[in-house]
Amino acid sequence: MSSESDSQSPARPTEAVSLSVNGEDLSATVEPRLKLSDFLREECGQRGVRVGCEHGVCGACTVLVDGEAVKSCLRYAVQVDGSDVTTVEGLTEEGDLHPIQEAFHQEHALQCGFCTSGFVLATKELLDREPDPDRETIEKGLADNICRCTGYQNIYDAVDRAAADLADAPNEDRTDGATEPGADRGGDD
Repeated sequence: MSSESDSQSPARPTEAVSLSVNGEDLSATVEPRLKLSDFLREECGQRGVRVGCEHGVCGACTVLVDGEAVKSCLRYAVQVDGSDVTTVEGLTEEGDLHPIQEAFHQEHALQCGFCTSGFVLATKELLDREPDPDRETIEKGLADNICRCTGYQNIYDAVDRAAADLADAPNEDRTDGATEPGADRGGDD
């Protein structure tokens, strides 16, 4: 085999993407087949995005895309062009844990920690949508995430605690400063 054939192989196609990751605007040129999970981990350094099953079953790779929990192993980076992506690293503010992260810590809702970032972001979406969920709503809201180490009791307790803590917190903790219709819990404004 000659190296001549290697040098004449066609260039792989690429596409430009522009998006916001944890509030930072960025642009990149990527192969259309690059998974969002790989883009976030390798190109953006967001190591909280875990890659578990790579089939969308475990939920370890869950991130928020425009506020919606999605499995980043099932999306391509080019599919989120123009979107706002939040990883677990984007929840902290000036080194302080987000109330959901703090609740997971306080309730011991983790063991090995591999699935935790996915659960935290699924919880964020759930509580943004349903600020005071009952246990059935919590179970359904987290059903797309799997933990192989814990019984789910502590995770559900963490969601209960986070909901209570967020109810007492300023609105910024729930919506990251976004002003969404219905994001306000109502009341005396």
